[in-house]
Amino acid sequence: MVKTVFSIDLPVLENMCILKNRLQPLDLTGNERRVSIVTGIHGDELEGQYICYEIIRRIKENMEHLCGIIDIYPSLNPLGMDSLTRGIPAFDLDLNRCFPGSKEGDMAENAAAKIVEDILGSHLCIDLHSSNIFLREIPQVRMIEENASMLLPYAKLLNLDFVWVHPSATVQNATLAHALNTNGVPTIAVEMGTGMRITKQFGDQITEGIFCLLKEIGMWSGDVILPKTPIVSSEGHRDVTMVHAEASGIFLPAVKHWNSIKKGDVIGDIVNTLTGEIEQHIIAPCDGMVFTLREYPVVNSGSLIVRILGGDL
Repeated sequence: MVKTVFSIDLPVLENMCILKNRLQPLDLTGNERRVSIVTGIHGDELEGQYICYEIIRRIKENMEHLCGIIDIYPSLNPLGMDSLTRGIPAFDLDLNRCFPGSKEGDMAENAAAKIVEDILGSHLCIDLHSSNIFLREIPQVRMIEENASMLLPYAKLLNLDFVWVHPSATVQNATLAHALNTNGVPTIAVEMGTGMRITKQFGDQITEGIFCLLKEIGMWSGDVILPKTPIVSSEGHRDVTMVHAEASGIFLPAVKHWNSIKKGDVIGDIVNTLTGEIEQHIIAPCDGMVFTLREYPVVNSGSLIVRILGGDL
């Protein structure tokens, strides 16, 4: 059942419309839990598209196993997706810095307020993100420390590789996840892949995890896999180390994504394609696992190259 969450007229007879698809049991009792699955806050984040498709397809083929209400929002920023733009086009505005929004505000704030209003009352929300076009990420959940006790039990069911629990950051105050978590809807922000791409392997992994979670909370009675046990950054006192470029040029990686690395190993080189010289020979500062790797080769001084999860893995 497709419903309109937000709609507004635009210039030149155009319209912006945010839609959701509600899947519910054939016979409702009135006591069903509701889970919301959202994606596409950033127009260049496409990894969630395959997951939405796959979840809807599997549920439609097995409606007898659905024991709750699933609301799927495949594109919260349809203008960005249509125009291959991360933010809201023309405004150059990051929608995920507009929450909880305001019905008295501009278009973005109004849309944000309607989205929050529509999701409130859900038992749980899963917020699917990709990385941007510059970085590749393994499937992971990120959460701030103050929400860890509430969210970790859910995150561990999502068939993930990694859960990154990190200190509070002020920038998260305006995200959808923060707005919902502070208003009584546990919301898990999932990150994976890279921008403007769909990695089917990651999509299948997270889709299986979502069904595991739905089964655990009594909303799915079909068979599920045994989910992976993720590495949790806060368990075992593992540090996340970030390595940034100290020169500008073309980055040529010497490591692979989600592979282990030793202190002193070569991460890669930043080369000068005009002079044929190496501008920076990048060396690993610690042992660990590369869970974020630069995907876009052009780098400037200060660009993030890798994130390394330290410790024995």
